[in-house]
Amino acid sequence: MKLNYYPETDSLYIELSDKPTVESKEASEGIVLDYDAKGNLVGIDIDNASKKLDLKILTMTKLPTQIQTLTA
Repeated sequence: MKLNYYPETDSLYIELSDKPTVESKEASEGIVLDYDAKGNLVGIDIDNASKKLDLKILTMTKLPTQIQTLTA
């Protein structure tokens, strides 16, 4: 899973899978859900993310994975 923030458009894309998107549906204003060919959710696009989310803090608990931090 990857979180990609684009400050120039104030959008956050949460990539849940590397499978290609074949369909997108707007779940609510400014929130688009992306699906693969089998109907599985592969990504979430959030427009105006800084107005909808607190982007200053990211808390993860008990995830069974290695954490990588990349900075721009």
